[in-house]
Amino acid sequence: MRIRDYIALGWDQLRRRKVVTLLCVMGIAIGSASIVVALAFGESISHYSTKQMSYYLKTDEITVMNQSGGSRSGSSGTVNEYAITNQKLNLIKSLPHVKTLAGYQNVGSMSFIVDDTRTGRLDVTATDLTTLADFGMEFQQGMPIEQDNTIVLSYPATVGLRDNQAARIDAARQQTQEQMMEDFNDRSPIVSYPLYRKQIRLIQTASLPDGTIKTFEFPVRVVAIEKRAESMSDDMVRWSQKQAYISPGLAKQIRDAVESVSTQKSVTGSDQSSYDRVVVKIDQVDHVAETDKLIQSLKLRTSSNLGRQESMSKEFVIIRIIFGGAGLFILFVASISIVVAMTMSTHQRRRQIGIMKVLGANLSQIRNMFIVESALLGLFGGMVGILFAYWVIWGINIILVQTGSVGSGENAEILFISAWILPLGLFFALMTGIMSGLFPAVKASRTDALTAIKRE
Repeated sequence: MRIRDYIALGWDQLRRRKVVTLLCVMGIAIGSASIVVALAFGESISHYSTKQMSYYLKTDEITVMNQSGGSRSGSSGTVNEYAITNQKLNLIKSLPHVKTLAGYQNVGSMSFIVDDTRTGRLDVTATDLTTLADFGMEFQQGMPIEQDNTIVLSYPATVGLRDNQAARIDAARQQTQEQMMEDFNDRSPIVSYPLYRKQIRLIQTASLPDGTIKTFEFPVRVVAIEKRAESMSDDMVRWSQKQAYISPGLAKQIRDAVESVSTQKSVTGSDQSSYDRVVVKIDQVDHVAETDKLIQSLKLRTSSNLGRQESMSKEFVIIRIIFGGAGLFILFVASISIVVAMTMSTHQRRRQIGIMKVLGANLSQIRNMFIVESALLGLFGGMVGILFAYWVIWGINIILVQTGSVGSGENAEILFISAWILPLGLFFALMTGIMSGLFPAVKASRTDALTAIKRE
C-alpha cells in the first residue's frame, strides 16, 4: 500500500467517527497550543527583558574609572600610572570595536536663577555635549552644541522650580520635617517650566580664608532639554535627579574660579585628564568582554553589566524550560485521549481487521494504517493548536494594552510567537499522535482474523 492509500483510509475512519475525532483533535490542540504559548512566553519574556536591560543597564557600554596605585616621577612632575590620561583615551578610541567614548567630570550641586524669579538646583556634570546623543539621550527641545556658555538639562530639571522668596527662606533655614512630608505627599500635576533657549545663571559658592563666603555666577544658555521617558510617572519626575550637562571648558572656569579663592587647591599632572570616569560604547555586546580586557591592560579599572546580563540569560533559560515542561505535561495528558480513542477503535474494528488479514494484509500494513490515522489526528490537532495559540497571545496583548501595562503602538506587542516555535509545536503534536497510536496499532496487528470474524 502507498502512503496515499494509508491517508485515504485514515481520513475515511476519522470522518466516520466525527465526535471521537473532534475530541481527540481538541485534546491535541490544547496540548500543542500550550507548548506554543509556553515557548512564546519564555521567548517574549527573554526578549523584552534583554531589551529593557540593554536600555537601562547599557550592556554595550564599559565604564572606565581611575585605579588607585603608585606614582612615578617624570620630567613633567608626578604622574599616576593608574589614572585616566589623554594618552590612554586616545589608545581606547583606536581600539577595533569602540564606537565612541565620553568622559564625565562631576562638577557638583549648583543652584541657578532664571528670569530673576525662579530658582532651582542642578547636579552638574561636565562632558562633551555632542556625545550625549551617541549614548541614547533623546531631546524634546533643541540639540546640544559644544560651546562653553551652553547647558543641557534633563526633563526633571525643568520641574519644581521655586520663586526667589521661597529660595531665600530655604537658604536661611533648613527645611523642616513637616515641609519634607508635605513635598513627599504632593500629588498635584507637575508643570514643566519653559527653560529652552533661556539664559540661566549658575551659582557657585567658595569659602574664603577668613571664613566668609564668596558667590560666583556663570551665565549659560539652555540649548537642549532631554525628552521625558514615556514610562516616567509624575512621582518619578519629582524625585529623579535633576541632571545638567556643561562643557569641560566651562567646568574648568568654575573650578579655577573656586580654587582661586579657596584655601585648598588640587594639583594634577600635565598629562592627566580631569575626568572622573569615561564611558566607552562598543559596536556589539559580543565584543564587550574582549574590549574590557584590552582597557584593563592600560592599568585602568573597568566595570560593565555584561556579567549581570549573562546571569539573567541563564535564568531565562530556566524559565523557558519550566514553561516548555508545563506545555509538554499538558500535551502528555492530551495524548491519553488518543490512546483511549484508538484502542476503542481497534476493539470496534476487529471484524474489519480480520477481513483485511484474510484478504492478505500483513502485520506492518495493519500497524501503518493505525499509525497514519493517529498521525492525522496529531497533525490536525497541531494546526488547530497553532491557531488557538495565536488567539491566546493576541488576547493577552489586548489585555495588556487595555490595562495600561504597556503603551499602544509598535511597542504594544509584548508577547509574540517566533517563527521557529510553529514547526516545533506542530512536530510535538504530530509525534504525540504517532506515539499515542503505537500501542493500539500493535494491538490491532495481533488480532486473530478467524476469531474476530466469528465473534462479529
